[in-house]
Amino acid sequence: MARLISLGMAATFFAVLCGSRLFAANEGQEDLDKATEAKLDATTITDLAGVIDLAESALKKGLDEKNTEFAKKLLASTLVQRGTVAVGAIFKALPLDPNWPQFRQIALADLEKAVGLDPKQSQAFFLIAQLNLLPEGDAKRAREAIDKAIEVVDDDPIVRAKSLVLRATLEQDPDKKLADLHEAVGLTPGDVATIRTRGTLLAEMGKLEEALADFDKAIEMEPEDSPTYEEKAMVLARLNRFEESLAVLEKAKQLSPDSTALMATSARVHLQQEKLDAALEDLNKALTMDPNNIVALILRASVYQQNGEKEKAMADADRVVRLRPNLPIAIRTRALLLAEDKQYEESAKELEKLRKLDPKDVLTLKQLAILYGELKQFAKTLELYDALVAVEPTNWMPLRGRGDAYLNVGRQAEAVADYEAAMAIEPKDHGILNNLAWVLATSPDEKLRNGKRAIELATTACELSEYKLSHILSTLAAAYAETGDFETAIKWSTKAIEVDEGEHGDALKKELESYQAKKPVREILSDGEPVEKP
Repeated sequence: MARLISLGMAATFFAVLCGSRLFAANEGQEDLDKATEAKLDATTITDLAGVIDLAESALKKGLDEKNTEFAKKLLASTLVQRGTVAVGAIFKALPLDPNWPQFRQIALADLEKAVGLDPKQSQAFFLIAQLNLLPEGDAKRAREAIDKAIEVVDDDPIVRAKSLVLRATLEQDPDKKLADLHEAVGLTPGDVATIRTRGTLLAEMGKLEEALADFDKAIEMEPEDSPTYEEKAMVLARLNRFEESLAVLEKAKQLSPDSTALMATSARVHLQQEKLDAALEDLNKALTMDPNNIVALILRASVYQQNGEKEKAMADADRVVRLRPNLPIAIRTRALLLAEDKQYEESAKELEKLRKLDPKDVLTLKQLAILYGELKQFAKTLELYDALVAVEPTNWMPLRGRGDAYLNVGRQAEAVADYEAAMAIEPKDHGILNNLAWVLATSPDEKLRNGKRAIELATTACELSEYKLSHILSTLAAAYAETGDFETAIKWSTKAIEVDEGEHGDALKKELESYQAKKPVREILSDGEPVEKP
């Protein structure tokens, strides 16, 4: 009997123990119930904070497995809701609220916590990506987050479409970018912004007719949006449908009569038609509306330049530089105007400012190399071409430019090496062929000379230039002279003088006299100085 009583007591104790554990496992149930009820009526940040506090308290006190999962999802969704409010405070107006870095920090804290609790929160991932794309954000995290948003979203086509559009802005491959936009349009065919974005990309890819179709569809859906008309007009201009382009711009101007951007676009279309007076009229109107409009000032400077009104062009360029001292296009415009006026030193100083802003900008390096060449500062020219070759190792133009610079300082072996490398990439450039042939025909270094190959190269260069360029005919003559065929050398040298337009007259006559005396031409080299033709 004692044994039976003992077993019964054990069973009772076991039941009591299980009950106490079950109670402990759901100690947070009351807070969870309160959080669930509060979430239904939450409309303010304070309300959401109350839900978050209750849900966190419920998890801390303890819940069973099923309720723990529910509480985490409730907490995650509320954190996303509060984070979304903070994001809205950042993007509600442009320019951004001055306090946006603080709002971003607050929003990211909520959103990152949310995806940690519930990794299926696609909206949270989208917002994390959006916030990290702001200045000083984490670009790597942005890409990870947007990929994750697309991966986990399953039943929200709007979030997926927005995520695809955002990823398209990060994608470098145009085809992948377009694939994302195609899918986004398919998911939200009524979203004008997505259709317009796809149209812009199609235009950038040169798919102009497809771009027009998207812009037409966007206009049909939202006929009062002047920026869409402007984009359509630009595509029409690229298709040389100028009258249609201007007609579309007129419609846009009716919708936005105070838009200086539309006046500037109209000016661009007139410039494509080479109607400088019409372009100038548009730009003057734009600058009457906004005297400090950077785009209009730069365009007007270009028009003045083409009209030969250099002082007016420079005045506009100077004004832009005063307004935006570090604006690259303003500095470059001023530099080009100075170069056109043969003020090479001043032009180089302007471009050096751009070089400081972006030391690897290819256009700046190329323009500086040309300028220093004009200034006969060949050490700087070579330094710049070295930088260009490093940045663009498969581009033949920097190799050809460096070869020319080597040739100018008498470093002919290095020039030949660069010409050979450039010709391997671009075998049909008559400039490379000519310069290499000239070295092979006229070098004072016997090891470099090769008259037979010089004839082959110079002949191809003459064919490519239709035997119309005097300096290439001169090279062909020099090549024949190197082989001892002075009769043919005299023939081509005479032809070079006939077609010359006065640029090389004296040098060509001296070459002809040399061949008549049965003497080949030799370059005169001096260490570190430009070479001279006899």
